[in-house]
Amino acid sequence: MCGFSGFFSNSICRDEGLSVLRDMGKIQSHRGPDDSAVLMNGPVGISFVRLSILDLSTGMQPIVSKEDETTIACNGQIYNYIELREQLPTTHYETSGDMEVALNAYRHLGENFPNSLNGMFAGVIHDPRKHKLLLFRDRFGIKPVYFTQTARGFFFGSEIKPLLIASGARPEMDNSLLPAYFTYRYIPGEKTLFKGIRKLPPASILVLDTETGEIRIKQYWEWTFPSEERKISLQEASEEFNYLFNDAVSLRLRSDVEVGSFISGGIDSSAVASIAAIHKPSIKLFTIGFGEDKYDETSDVDEFLGLMGNRFASAESIKRNCRSDQLSALSCIIRSIEEPISLGTMVPTDQVCSLAAEKLKVVLSGEGADEIFAGYRKFLVEAAALEYPSANASEKRRLLALCPELSLRLDNPGENHIMRHIASEKLFHGEELVPLLGLSGEPKLDMSGIIPPSLSPGTNPISAMQAIEVRSRLPHYVNLRLDKLSMKHSLETRTPFLDYRLAEFSASLPVNLRVNLAAGKEKFICRESFRDHGVLPSSVTDRAKKPFTMPIADWFSNTKLLPEPVQDILLGSEVDRQGILDGNLVRELAKQVTGTGVGPETMISAGDRIFSIVVFSLWYREFMEGTF
Repeated sequence: MCGFSGFFSNSICRDEGLSVLRDMGKIQSHRGPDDSAVLMNGPVGISFVRLSILDLSTGMQPIVSKEDETTIACNGQIYNYIELREQLPTTHYETSGDMEVALNAYRHLGENFPNSLNGMFAGVIHDPRKHKLLLFRDRFGIKPVYFTQTARGFFFGSEIKPLLIASGARPEMDNSLLPAYFTYRYIPGEKTLFKGIRKLPPASILVLDTETGEIRIKQYWEWTFPSEERKISLQEASEEFNYLFNDAVSLRLRSDVEVGSFISGGIDSSAVASIAAIHKPSIKLFTIGFGEDKYDETSDVDEFLGLMGNRFASAESIKRNCRSDQLSALSCIIRSIEEPISLGTMVPTDQVCSLAAEKLKVVLSGEGADEIFAGYRKFLVEAAALEYPSANASEKRRLLALCPELSLRLDNPGENHIMRHIASEKLFHGEELVPLLGLSGEPKLDMSGIIPPSLSPGTNPISAMQAIEVRSRLPHYVNLRLDKLSMKHSLETRTPFLDYRLAEFSASLPVNLRVNLAAGKEKFICRESFRDHGVLPSSVTDRAKKPFTMPIADWFSNTKLLPEPVQDILLGSEVDRQGILDGNLVRELAKQVTGTGVGPETMISAGDRIFSIVVFSLWYREFMEGTF
């Protein structure tokens, strides 16, 4: 796990270039505190900072091929590098790690080489003989890569800050994206709130011709659903899932340093930890609790560990509580994430990463299961809405009891399921954004970063919802938050559920093996397989999902107890001074926050709205008014 950055420029001389590269590396040294290097080859410069996890003695980057000077620097891990090394034509390897294998995959397979990689990765390859500079990113956007083009050159990096200092330009905000942020709580798509700075989309490769300066971006993989459902029994699916899941966890335990695991009361991280403990019985487990009982899962974790008998007998469970006074760290958290995102997992994620980093360098996480296997409650509600019209009276009563929120859904029977799904996530609606942002009319939001272009009208609504989640929320919120906050603490997080083989397996399944109305369960195949193969006890597989989030409504219901910078935003003149949002409306919204009737399952509360405003105001102060 590392950080890379660099440039292509015909106007930066070698001495200046080396200095720029060192500065780019220094500002993201938290991603790689163990070593650093810079390299220039003509107009191309590459900077690299290393967190040593695999091939400790010879794995330093950039790696240069002695045969053709092709060079790679990559952030991430290629988990199948041992198998891939055997599949590629015989080559003399100077290292025993994964990135030289990835470089040779490019040298032998060309631009489609990422299809051969099973891992999380974002990197750069310079091919001087073919006059190419390539950026590439993993299938689900687990690892980030940003780029920008200015009069000075083309700049790229694992984070945004290196681009800001290297380009020499003052950061500017793209005001046109503010409606998207305050609608979705993050900005979907390849644009960022920094004008001119873009993200390479997941599963994509960017090719820059160093002779002509021409840039092209192409997608090398897409998560799609077959037009016909696969014919497979529950037992067969359970067996196949069990094999793939075990192998995904096993591959992600490959490391030359100790690997631990996050764990919560949910089935995803518990299953990951359960399989990992078979291979590493003394595994360290990290969990975050809350003083507010309805948000706390530590008792569920203790119950699970006790029920598993000898499997966790040698494991070490390490806990920490997340408290409201830790909101004082918000500015630092936002500076690390770089892009404004305002969901309630930010602070507890920062805390659990900090806790784990005190003990080791690598942890496993259950992230991604809800998107890949339809684990959110909204998938179950949608399935019930689809079934309801043709159900008999008894079944209709059962569906309404199973999903009380279904009654609201039935009020709009003709509404398009895709737009309904997107609307269910909206924090502020168009008419509310007009006074908040001082707009002349309701904004029209760009859907290209949310709806996959290949999504056909005939796609099952559940599958369509999953495709939307994987295109938008997964890379631009879930993975972004996990990468930036883990690397803030020089910690690598690995996500077995985002093994592309598991994703392709899930897409091939009949929908009722993902969401099963008869059983009343989301993520059905996971629950069934985990129980049948002894990965989890039935009391855990039957447990309803509890979202991992902090008690925003509780904490923000008494503004006088909040840290002073947050109070200044909600009660003082900070919003007025910045001049972006309507200060009077912000103060009015702050008065509406209450913890009464709000819990972790609440989709949108007044607390969520006010939190998005706090995050934006702190982001604006850090990046638009700060100094780099």
